[in-house]
Amino acid sequence: MKGPADGPVSLPSARPERTEGVRTLLGNPRVAILKLALPMIVAMAVQTVYNLADAIWVSGLGSDALSAVGFFYPFFFMAMALSTGLGIGGGTAISRRIGAQDKEGADNVAIHTIVLMVGIAVMFSIPFFILAPWIFRGMGAGDVTDLTVSYSRVIFGFSIVIFFTNVSNAILRAEGDTKRAMYAIVFGSVMNILLDPIFIYESFRIGSVEIPLLNLGIAGAAWATVISITTSSILLFYWLFLKRDTYVDFNFRDFQFRWEILKDIGRVGLPASLTQLSMSINMVAMNMVIVPVGGTDGVAIFSTGWRVSTFAILPLMGIAAANTSVAGAAYGARRYDKLSESHRYSVKMGLIIEIVVSVLLFALAPFIMLAFTWSEGSEHLFDDLVMFTRITSLFYMSVAFGMMSGSAFQGIGKGFHSLMVTVLRTVVLTLMMSILLGIVLDLGLRGIWFGIVIGNITGSMLAYAWVRHYIKGLRSGRIEHS
Repeated sequence: MKGPADGPVSLPSARPERTEGVRTLLGNPRVAILKLALPMIVAMAVQTVYNLADAIWVSGLGSDALSAVGFFYPFFFMAMALSTGLGIGGGTAISRRIGAQDKEGADNVAIHTIVLMVGIAVMFSIPFFILAPWIFRGMGAGDVTDLTVSYSRVIFGFSIVIFFTNVSNAILRAEGDTKRAMYAIVFGSVMNILLDPIFIYESFRIGSVEIPLLNLGIAGAAWATVISITTSSILLFYWLFLKRDTYVDFNFRDFQFRWEILKDIGRVGLPASLTQLSMSINMVAMNMVIVPVGGTDGVAIFSTGWRVSTFAILPLMGIAAANTSVAGAAYGARRYDKLSESHRYSVKMGLIIEIVVSVLLFALAPFIMLAFTWSEGSEHLFDDLVMFTRITSLFYMSVAFGMMSGSAFQGIGKGFHSLMVTVLRTVVLTLMMSILLGIVLDLGLRGIWFGIVIGNITGSMLAYAWVRHYIKGLRSGRIEHS
């Protein structure tokens, strides 16, 4: 062993050079998709159950409360969009470097991603917190403006924990550690389900005993959300910065921004954020289309029914998250055969699952919607919610083709390709068909719901055709590796 006179002793890093997750990423694509997707499907299932439970608890406050959440929902989606997009941008850059056996590069990307996250979260939260009353009044919230502001300002004030949780989860997924990402999401979601009634309602009766609760109303639902997400973020902070057994290492001591890393994160992260934001913008636009046709009740139907739709396609979100990481590692290693296999297998897996989900939701729609219309203030929405659920169940199967194609483009670093196919599917075609059927042809809310279906199916098929053509070009050498 060298002594002081011989120079400094070089200590081995406590970080593993190749974790189990990394070995999975670099192995068989089918095994990797299955192994990485299942924990994410479980996590997203629990998270979506929380979203549904949150809507059920809020529905007990009446249709005005549901409308207030509906008006805010696009902005919550916006926060998720920015944080998820940044996570995807950093995560895919990490995965590509793992495939290329570049650990130092992966570490640098992870550090840049965290620093960017803090800056973006601050810029997002402050303006919306201040301007909330004017924004929602301008959106047509009317009599529910005060309720919407009460709910939104709590979440705007704690946006940084939402950003940190999403970005940290993306970093874990990028190195194949989807189990701990699952644990964090599940823990926070279960806590949220338990806290909702405690924060929202005045009391809870068990037999003849009445237990007093916090009685914060709709603001209580927001407080339950931020407390739960904060708890998840503490877990993630411990794993990444204190326990320090992940593949990537965070050393901020000599940190300096490097343009090439920012560019690499941005070329996927910016389009990914815009992709998610486009969905948020689409929801705002859909609300504006719905209000003249169905009023604030129409917004309540759309925002509540869309939670069920989100639940229906959540397995696809888990598979797509896995496909993004596997595709990125395959592309970084220049294994285009694995890239092709990952895309095809993820589509096949998603299609089979969604066929079953669509049939079940169509059949069980009346029973599911009882959960959202149990209070006197929301029971009149029952028939319209059943109609929404049955009509929208017709497009779930097609989403596998569009979502997996978008995730493949993200994995290989073609963020704007992914943006284009998603915007075409979820915004342009959906909005156009909804306006055509709902307003121009005067088919009302039913026409708007069918517009969502037709737009999604058409866009998904176009996306699938494009990504297959692109992968074929990579394998033939017609398209160069970048």
